[in-house]
Amino acid sequence: MDIEFEENSEIGDNPDLKNVVECRNDLMNFIVQYVGEKFKPDNNDVTVELVVDAFAEDFPEFLLAVAEENWVRGYHQGLADVEEGERLVNSEEPTETSDEETTSEDE
Repeated sequence: MDIEFEENSEIGDNPDLKNVVECRNDLMNFIVQYVGEKFKPDNNDVTVELVVDAFAEDFPEFLLAVAEENWVRGYHQGLADVEEGERLVNSEEPTETSDEETTSEDE
């Protein structure tokens, strides 16, 4: 399965993709070794981006499930934010008073 992504300069790059993976457990170690053997990076550093590329090529179902979950959660959060914003706007009472009302109350 080949997927092509268009560059979108409005979004920008994710600097976390350039981070070198530091193995903290057996699974990470296995993945880093696998990705290192697959791509053979010049400096021998396996980055997060290389790991994502390997999963995209060899296990796209995994990345798709993660991306879908992330999208759904973001969509729901966006809807919740809009509802909260509307609630706040609708609950605010106009606080402007005319000068006549202020003057008559002060006397």
